[in-house]
Amino acid sequence: MDMQGKTVLITGASRGIGAETGRVFAAAGANVALVARSGQAISALAAEIGERALALPCDVGDYAQVERAVATCVSHFGSLDVLIGNAGAIEPIAHIARADPAAWGQVIDINLKGVFYGMRAALPVMRAAGGGTILTISSGAAHNPVEAWSHYCASKAGAAMLTDCVHLEEAHHGIRAMGLSPGTVATQMQREIKASGINPVSQLDWEAHIPADWPARALLWMCSSDADEFLGTEISLRDEGIRKRAGLT
Repeated sequence: MDMQGKTVLITGASRGIGAETGRVFAAAGANVALVARSGQAISALAAEIGERALALPCDVGDYAQVERAVATCVSHFGSLDVLIGNAGAIEPIAHIARADPAAWGQVIDINLKGVFYGMRAALPVMRAAGGGTILTISSGAAHNPVEAWSHYCASKAGAAMLTDCVHLEEAHHGIRAMGLSPGTVATQMQREIKASGINPVSQLDWEAHIPADWPARALLWMCSSDADEFLGTEISLRDEGIRKRAGLT
């Protein structure tokens, strides 16, 4: 997949799937705008990637900051062709009866509002350009309840529906929208899940998780016309057929 001349904005780019996505897209020729709260981490990643990368410290739970990040990206690179809504949080893991309301709401701010804010800021730019691609990192938790993950399940379900809504409203403007459910990935989030000791996901062996570059490479494939038949749907990397299509082994 050749992304030469394209610009990709990735939220949650400081580590895990987001950081690997920055590397994969830059290697394919894209300009990458790296968005995360950790300015130090994304600056280090931008230095590693080189001139194709721009670090944009931003809290995705604050619309003004997201709007500013999109504007800076467009000003710097001249376009915004792909938005990847990857920023996500799962802590604090807690049963509903004991969940801290403020902390529960902060996860909604990141996982749900952050996805909407990215879409809202990017859509006018993409419409003016005649099209673009919006990809959202989803989860099996968007469709099935998981013990002590009420904040995560609810926010991921909402983000999946937002992606469906974008497809419904914007496909005729040339905007491609899809979700990616990667399954369990070997990232810091999985270490937090493991440490909680709650629910079957925390009991999985580390070897059960796929490497972070797999979803990154799948996202690159999703930007190609080969993935057009899946527009408006959610792709799962648990599907062997999808893995083959995306060139994952």
